[in-house]
Amino acid sequence: DVQLQASGGGLVQPGGSLRLSCAASGFTFDDYAIGWYRQAPGKEREGVSSISKSDGTTYYRESVKGRFTISSDNAENTVYLQMNGLKPEDTAVYYCAVRLPPFNVYGWGSPKYHYRMNYWGKGTLVTVSS
Repeated sequence: DVQLQASGGGLVQPGGSLRLSCAASGFTFDDYAIGWYRQAPGKEREGVSSISKSDGTTYYRESVKGRFTISSDNAENTVYLQMNGLKPEDTAVYYCAVRLPPFNVYGWGSPKYHYRMNYWGKGTLVTVSS
């Protein structure tokens, strides 16, 4: 069975940092895009960042550029999201997700692209508050 295990959420003060991890198990795919969505209470799910396994192409939503960094360890099938300079508006449940080919890493920025994800992990809550 394919499983995505997300971890690393927590409570942090504004300006603080967190690193999210998503470990994929049961994966035998040569290529895929993996990334993060988030959903705040009462809001739509939105794409945060994604990365292609094969060539490392990345996507970031505008509001996190310069603050968040996505990286992957292909040998371990793990993706990380380093989040620095956290703001209260970053508060949300963060989900990792995988899209098998055909995929478009920039699709994470499209409102309905999350419907095309093939696999989802359980969310991890990030709360940014003083």
